[in-house]
Amino acid sequence: MQILLKKGSADGNNLTTLVVFAPEQSGTKVSLPGISKDLASFINEAYEKGEFSGAKDESLCFRNCNVAGAHHVVVVGLGKAETNDYEVARRGAAVALSTLKAGKIRKAGLDLASLGKTMKDKAKVVQVVTEGLMMMDYEFDWYKTKPAKKDKKAFDGVEQVALLGDSKANLASLKKGLEAGTIIGESINFARVLGDTPGNLMTPDILAKETTKAAKGLAKLKVTVWDKARIKKEGFGGLYGVSLGSSQDPRFIIMEYKGAAASKKPIALVGKGLTFDSGGISIKPSQSMDEMKYDMQGGATVIATMLAVAKMKLKVNVVAYVPASENMPGPAANKPGDIFTARNGKTVEILNTDAEGRLILSDALAYASEKKPAVILDAATLTGAMVIALGNTHTGVFSRDNKLVKKVQDAADAADELVWPMPLTDYHSADMKGAHADLQNISAFRGAGSSTAAAFLENFVGEGIPWAHFDIAGTGWNQANRYPYCPKKGASGALVRTWVEFIKNSK
Repeated sequence: MQILLKKGSADGNNLTTLVVFAPEQSGTKVSLPGISKDLASFINEAYEKGEFSGAKDESLCFRNCNVAGAHHVVVVGLGKAETNDYEVARRGAAVALSTLKAGKIRKAGLDLASLGKTMKDKAKVVQVVTEGLMMMDYEFDWYKTKPAKKDKKAFDGVEQVALLGDSKANLASLKKGLEAGTIIGESINFARVLGDTPGNLMTPDILAKETTKAAKGLAKLKVTVWDKARIKKEGFGGLYGVSLGSSQDPRFIIMEYKGAAASKKPIALVGKGLTFDSGGISIKPSQSMDEMKYDMQGGATVIATMLAVAKMKLKVNVVAYVPASENMPGPAANKPGDIFTARNGKTVEILNTDAEGRLILSDALAYASEKKPAVILDAATLTGAMVIALGNTHTGVFSRDNKLVKKVQDAADAADELVWPMPLTDYHSADMKGAHADLQNISAFRGAGSSTAAAFLENFVGEGIPWAHFDIAGTGWNQANRYPYCPKKGASGALVRTWVEFIKNSK
């Protein structure tokens, strides 16, 4: 699908379909800023008849109405006018595209002026609208057999959406928003592809190769991949040990982006890259085990964020580390009771092999700490307890650094993603002390599973380095019931927007 910026009306741009936005109202006339008088009258009639209320995510398609220079008009609800914000525009764009697809409309113009006056930053309006369109256009149907095309006129998706600014619009300024929205949308969809691809076709080696391929040609971005022998040599006891149960060798993916002076400390990103998690010897129940291909969404978030940062040419230094492995119950697999030594020399007793994400992250966090970064952020589909605590709406954030949590919250608010600070205390740390090793990989106490997992990870972060852990077990996939721009079933691409915003503000 092509997204363009244009000035003028649908009629002036030879577009038969116009998309406009309208606020929520019940059975009475409302002010419709940016909409022509004849179209406003037309929409108000729909309000009065109860055909349209303007509720958030609502849409109505008027066929062959021949108004405002368009044959067809799609009206999308914004919700209460006073609550209009950039997320409403992002959602509205997604709903608009869904309606165009349902109506088999190939080309349309989207009236930016009708989004109202509450969203002052017009370049950001274009950015979020573009994000909404691109995320909504995503469909993982790569492995479905395509029927032979018998009819050349058959509908094959929306081909073009023109974002229409008024005659006074500064297209040069709006173009920056289009470019940013396109990059972020592409990056989120790339993270989704990595997650949606099944485990047999997205092994650790394939993940590394796809990362290298995606980064090719991007200035100032370098990708290095360690194989199993190098991982063992470097003392990555957690990553190496978890991989032993699988026929697929592990990989350690390093991405380095140098957009600032070499003297400036980098931001470090760490992501769990478990391309399939059976639970190992402590095997998972069979129900929904197919979804464990998503256990690498933390790694996908890291990779996608790095691609976005490089494409946006941000003036920062960022390094990323993705430990990638499968967790399988093969003959050489970790056993409950086994002890391994992590990169930083700490020993860990494995009491449950299904708590493997923290084991592969331990090495990556220790290695990242050795590089003395300005801050470390890690993302992982780490605990089922996170889903129980926050469902699929909020990503849990764990850190003892309140200033860092504030920066994370500000970035999430600006990116319109939901995060929630979670407790991380000495009590949780005490629960992870081992009986026969320095640490054990599950808590001695049944509750607070997400907090104790974070407390385990904290042992591998270098002293004095600001660090935040993001548990995306609930938000990494299947969010369509929350956001219209997420697939009905599949990876969400959570956190990419927030992390890009955080990095952008760290210049």
